[in-house]
Amino acid sequence: MSTPTRPTSTGTGTGTGTVPTPRTEADPAAVRPFQVHVPEEELAELRRRIAATRWPTRELVANRSQGVQLATMQALARYWATDYDLGRCEARLNALPQFVTEIDGVDVHFLHVRSRHEDALPLVMTHGWPGSVVEMLDSVGPLTDPTAHGGRAEDAFHLVLPSLPGYGFSSEPTELGWDTPHVARAWAELMRRLGYTRYVAQGGDVGAGVTDAMGRQAPEGLIGIHTNLLVTALGGPQPTDTEAERAAADALTVFRADGFAYFLEQATRPQTIGYGLLDSPVALAAWMLDHDTDAYYKIARAFVDEQPSGNLTRDHVLDNITLYWLTGTGASAARSYWDNYGVAATQAAAGRVAPDVTVPVGFTTFPGEIWRTPRSWAEKAYPTLSYFNEVDRGGHFAAWEEPELFATELRAAFGPLRS
Repeated sequence: MSTPTRPTSTGTGTGTGTVPTPRTEADPAAVRPFQVHVPEEELAELRRRIAATRWPTRELVANRSQGVQLATMQALARYWATDYDLGRCEARLNALPQFVTEIDGVDVHFLHVRSRHEDALPLVMTHGWPGSVVEMLDSVGPLTDPTAHGGRAEDAFHLVLPSLPGYGFSSEPTELGWDTPHVARAWAELMRRLGYTRYVAQGGDVGAGVTDAMGRQAPEGLIGIHTNLLVTALGGPQPTDTEAERAAADALTVFRADGFAYFLEQATRPQTIGYGLLDSPVALAAWMLDHDTDAYYKIARAFVDEQPSGNLTRDHVLDNITLYWLTGTGASAARSYWDNYGVAATQAAAGRVAPDVTVPVGFTTFPGEIWRTPRSWAEKAYPTLSYFNEVDRGGHFAAWEEPELFATELRAAFGPLRS
């Protein structure tokens, strides 16, 4: 089996990704076309490894408190190996314009989908872990072509969807320091290279951290941000005066006590977990499913009961997991947590005061999020909060699970900034 890699830091890529147009000394930062081509032997090897899985015995509880349940994983593995189209992910990505460009020694892979409406507002959206650009694919239509999805032409966006360094087809950093502020600066440079002088940014999960950092850095051209995860809530105590605040604080406490395993392992020992994530596709899938309670049970129902929640279907979930497997990014994606939340990062950040966000901020609370952010918390974090809404469905992977609702929220949040 050939080693599955992304474009390398020298621009010579091997393995599953097409080698991008090489850099030249005259223009090392050129934006180069990119497409995905997966050799059939890679797919055959994936099926073989799924079939060769050594299964643990069944958990001794009737819930996920001991981890991802055996019935869920066996249903996922059966579908992955026999019914799932392993070429789906490649085809979905290649149906959209893809590019790579080198920024600070990393080949950044991104989708760049321009709306047919010329006055569209440029938007850079950042995914998180265990996500990828795959989780945003079904929001591309509603955002770039709103007239086909119940919106107006003036609601349109030009979309830039980068893969975080070390994720998907972006090459992995060969040096430390690619924390969210570094990624934020890279995204500002990416938007500059694409010729956008006025744009907005959005993100959830790790992408919320990148978007928050962009708002605090206030690069030239950035006119507003939107997030659906309040990353500042992880930094310290929040008000607990109201029922909504107490519920959010309780959810944070539960997350730290019972849902923090993946976070702690990736922030402290990403290399250790990486050996299993690159060796066993089922281990990779289980690790990625064990993220948050709401998303886990929704995905489990999709596989065990064939009852998806919104857009979290078996095929869509496996598109994302398959991308991680074929690109071999289990360990490099995990290292992004070490860069952001490891001991060294925590010590370096101690006493450092981040500047306030000065651009308008939009925030949407989805009910299945790890903690349901109340408006008061969002206002405390962002004095420039200009849009806040609580919706009635969706969870941590908002763009993935509810792409139409997600697009509606972005239209509302950024609408006042278009003129």
